[in-house]
Amino acid sequence: MSSGPGENPGGPLGGPGAARLDLNLLVALDALLAEESVTAAADRLGLSGPAMSRTLGRIRQALGDPVLVRAGRHMVPTPRALALRPRVRRVLDDARGLFTAEAEADPATLARTFTLSAHDGNILAFGPALLRRAGHEAPGVTLRFLAEGPGGPAPLRDGAIDLEIGVIDRQEPEIRVEELLRDRMVGVARAGHPLLSGTVTPRRYAAAGHLVDSRRGRLSGPVDEALAGHGLRRRVVGTVPNFAAALHVLSGTDAVGLALERLGTPAAAALGLRAFGIPLELPPVVIAMAWHPRHDADSGHRWLRGLVRDAVGAIDAPGSAMTPTQ
Repeated sequence: MSSGPGENPGGPLGGPGAARLDLNLLVALDALLAEESVTAAADRLGLSGPAMSRTLGRIRQALGDPVLVRAGRHMVPTPRALALRPRVRRVLDDARGLFTAEAEADPATLARTFTLSAHDGNILAFGPALLRRAGHEAPGVTLRFLAEGPGGPAPLRDGAIDLEIGVIDRQEPEIRVEELLRDRMVGVARAGHPLLSGTVTPRRYAAAGHLVDSRRGRLSGPVDEALAGHGLRRRVVGTVPNFAAALHVLSGTDAVGLALERLGTPAAAALGLRAFGIPLELPPVVIAMAWHPRHDADSGHRWLRGLVRDAVGAIDAPGSAMTPTQ
């Protein structure tokens, strides 16, 4: 709203002049109906008496009703004004609410479905913790996990997903990104695998058959670049589309695979697989979450981000068994 009710010209509250509607008239009407006095209403709004009188004239013209009429030494509202009083108050309260910070969401009463995109290895690692805590804190919330997509800002911008969790190595000014955890890759193989019977050297590691999990069927990655630095190449015997499938295949073959030390080895151990250090210099793996800025002030979404932040932060690093074999 702009200047005082009596100083800003505008059209009537309805009818042909609605395009020039002056919402300041509602503020003035609310004060007049509350005070039932032009002088008191002027004092309430910090206006002069003449300015308030001119504003009352404009309100009368817009409504086609005198609004306040003289009754002895006082002014009383007309029946139309009395009927309008609660409606005017409600409209102003709603309008002020648009400029008031949203109250913090109470998870216990939150009833929403949040859509999260994540690598299945991440869902295996902290999905159970997310569901347990959400079920305890916010029984009305549903967490809808989608398979990791191609990335990019479009699903976040369009609202197809609320939160993306994974390796987010792109720079997009319209997307918020928060680092959650730094991890490293280790090898995994079935118990009793010949590679585990001695020191895992770069040459022995490269000579093993390798299984790659890639939703796009990629056959190479950072491991191949590191091996190339030693003048070595590995043989990829197959690919599978996700981490869970890779673990099951590895448990029944002599292929070796990869897992994140903190996020992946517990799931591997549950299937009887053994983790071993890779004798190569590999870059760290940064797990982050990304969301669209329109959710910054959404208290329900803030609760969701806190839920993910705590669940990932609670993951403990494995013990010394994960120390690379040189």
